[in-house]
Amino acid sequence: FIAYNWPLGTLMTTSFTPRFLSRLFHRYRDLAPQLVPLDYTSQPDVRLPYELIGSMPELKDNPFRQRIAEVFSEDGEGNMTLDDFLDMFSVLSEMAPRDLKAYYAFKIYDFNNDDFICKSDLEKTLNKLTRNELTEDEVRMVCEKVIDEADLDNDGRLSLEDFQHMIVRAPDFLRLEL
Repeated sequence: FIAYNWPLGTLMTTSFTPRFLSRLFHRYRDLAPQLVPLDYTSQPDVRLPYELIGSMPELKDNPFRQRIAEVFSEDGEGNMTLDDFLDMFSVLSEMAPRDLKAYYAFKIYDFNNDDFICKSDLEKTLNKLTRNELTEDEVRMVCEKVIDEADLDNDGRLSLEDFQHMIVRAPDFLRLEL
């Protein structure tokens, strides 16, 4: 088990073995061997551009690929350091704790980064999930229903607490795995 400091303020472990972490390093390096050195002992400042990250087989067909990369990247633009890359794979693995998955799913769906999921965030989420196949009225109706049912404090938007309460009843919201 490898220990990591996670954004939730707790030290967590991953069940990734050193061998699997090595494989992930080589996956990262294979995206741009000219940029990523084999020796990381000097902790080089390497960031792979989003275009390379977003083209990975695990992400390329995901409608949230850009948003996932933005959320996990230190720069918020989708350009990833090795640590960002490892964090993304750790959180999106099937072995990650449910509360950590919920935290990151919330961040991915919070498009305007205001720590709430508002109607606009829900509309973008729904349009990405359905690949824009719903009419404006259908999207509006679904968004109103979600807010009506999940907004515990009736402020017209979903907090992380509201979101966590909602996903207990609808666990498919956490199907963010690589």
